[in-house]
Amino acid sequence: MKDIFRSMLAVFLTAQLSFAGLTLEGCAARSAAKAADPGNASAAQPKQMTPLRALLQKPFVELFDVAPTLQFTSEEIAAQRKTLEQGRSACVRRFKDHASQYGKQIDAAQKKLKKESAALSEEERSRIHCNIQNLELLRSEAQALSGHAIPTAYENLTAKLDLIEKWPAVSKQTQQQIADGSYLKRRWGDVKDIGFREIAANQQDDIKKGQQAVEEMKRSGLLPPEVEDKAIQGYVNSVAQRIAQKSDLKIPLHVSVIQSREINAFALPGGYLFIERGLLETTDDESELAGVIAHEISHDAARHSNKLMKRATIAGIFYQAAQVAAIILTGGAAGIGLYYAIQYGFYGLGLVLDLKLLGVSRAYELEADQLGIQYAWNAGYDPAGFIRFSDKMATKEGYVNSASWFRTHPPFYQRMADAKREIAFLPAKPQVAVQTAAFEQMKKELAPIAAAAEKEEVGKPSLKMPQEQGCQPPKKLEYTPEQPIEDLCSSAPRSPEPPGTPK
Repeated sequence: MKDIFRSMLAVFLTAQLSFAGLTLEGCAARSAAKAADPGNASAAQPKQMTPLRALLQKPFVELFDVAPTLQFTSEEIAAQRKTLEQGRSACVRRFKDHASQYGKQIDAAQKKLKKESAALSEEERSRIHCNIQNLELLRSEAQALSGHAIPTAYENLTAKLDLIEKWPAVSKQTQQQIADGSYLKRRWGDVKDIGFREIAANQQDDIKKGQQAVEEMKRSGLLPPEVEDKAIQGYVNSVAQRIAQKSDLKIPLHVSVIQSREINAFALPGGYLFIERGLLETTDDESELAGVIAHEISHDAARHSNKLMKRATIAGIFYQAAQVAAIILTGGAAGIGLYYAIQYGFYGLGLVLDLKLLGVSRAYELEADQLGIQYAWNAGYDPAGFIRFSDKMATKEGYVNSASWFRTHPPFYQRMADAKREIAFLPAKPQVAVQTAAFEQMKKELAPIAAAAEKEEVGKPSLKMPQEQGCQPPKKLEYTPEQPIEDLCSSAPRSPEPPGTPK
């Protein structure tokens, strides 16, 4: 049972990261218009690059429409690509340097503690402990920014540049495939047979594994409690069941809405689907919610979790890190979001994992995108809801609400382009559902529940208690939740300072 649970934790982490590559780009978008080298606020602005840089601020959905009409040369594209790379490198270097300097301050404080231990008063010792504690937090934060947040932001900017460069040709190819009928030969192109075709055999074999994983996660405190509102639970279940009935899932679907601020959803094998409260708060219409749910149902229909569980490295080497990450990504007992993760230094707990090492297949995410779009369409929803939600996650400015967003996943251009193509290949329906009164009612009922949960989280202790009680947090963090990532890269460089307590 433990082996199954360990495997499932890694699979669960994978599901939590499903939208990982969709987020920080928006935070970096405006910096592309501010500076040729966002790591240098005084960098010159080549006039010929201004229109292209401005386009990188637009949503992906809008870029799909305008890209075929653009007239940029290959030289202009290459120059902008080089500019982005220079900006990424400069910003990453800055925060790597910050992490190094914090490390030196930690070493100095620890040496002082060791050298003068006998002569220190309890008050002086406590101040040094607090100083080291805060420096560790700042170092781990700088490491996360340089290693993951900033690169992800620039990768998504590059994805927009890829769209501008590549989509016109892909769009023409798509229209040609529709005209000559060759699009019907694509994998899973038999959409008129959804429910009667077999995506993956023996789905029923996953039910017991999923049951055991859910039970063990509950016993271990890895699942937050369910939202205590029958109307909300019933509404989300009705949407999910509507999609499941029009999908290739051949096993019962069990749906739970859990009390977590993360903007995510995840599916465990055997038809166990968990929708996090933050996802409901962020979706703007029922078709967006349906698109996400359909994507997760697709993971079970294709038995992706079962395939991942066969990789021994998932259950072994990365179990502990995956367990810690799962606690944080679901909010755990404390309902922690990114803000609390930053404040209490969770970046030092192995939260950030390399998906390649975990054996996660990017192809599985792309497969789930394709099938999910088909299932949402077959259930009568606007399949573009999935793209709109994904685009919103990618272009959301000012803050990051989910630790799982500090990840890269399938290349975002490829993911969006494939989704756009799949929608073009689907037979047109005279009417598709976008918004419903039931969705709007759910949002009204959810608002006070979310407000109460957020209020309850304030001041709640972290899963990793500070080593020294009573410490004041650093006066200035490297990053705060409302701060656009591009501000870090375009502002004048500053040297990290001690966090407010003497060494």
